Amino acid sequence: MISTSSLDDPWPSTVAPTVHLVQLSQVTIDALAEEDLDLANEQAAVELSPFFVQAASANTWRYRSRQLAAAPGDASWITRVIYDPTRRLAVGQSGYHGPPDDTGMVEVGYAVDAAYRRQGYARAALTALLERARIEPAVTVVRATISPDNLPSRALIAQFGFVEVGEQWDDEDGLETIFELPLD
Repeated sequence: MISTSSLDDPWPSTVAPTVHLVQLSQVTIDALAEEDLDLANEQAAVELSPFFVQAASANTWRYRSRQLAAAPGDASWITRVIYDPTRRLAVGQSGYHGPPDDTGMVEVGYAVDAAYRRQGYARAALTALLERARIEPAVTVVRATISPDNLPSRALIAQFGFVEVGEQWDDEDGLETIFELPLD
């Protein structure tokens, strides 16, 4: 059965381990952008670990904070917490970079805390993102951009049928390979 839940609801995965992609408030995202874990945890629906204010994560939250200041309507689409409700742990972050563009493309991103890698969390988060994208009429293609040397991430998206369509230079991440998955 296809879910008709709101974009604001947690997005559950349908593969093990079970995860929910939990949306954060603007206040929480702003606190993470400022690397203020205490304030973020006062505001967040789930307890966040120091992973969420490490350099790479804080850069993501700074970008999302600026994005929401300019386009508050993007809130339902952007980066969320990967939360394992069984273990009651926030294990990473995942989401879209924003709402679908004019061509129907959304870009996914995910990062799992090193302490929880190789346990299926990235796969579960990507599954939830793809399932959510498939029920959104405006989405026709899902994109992932990955560093050429990130072999685990490249292997993961290959299992979902993403195909390489080009390369790009990202000022923050350097050279990235572009992969896309058309949705039928």
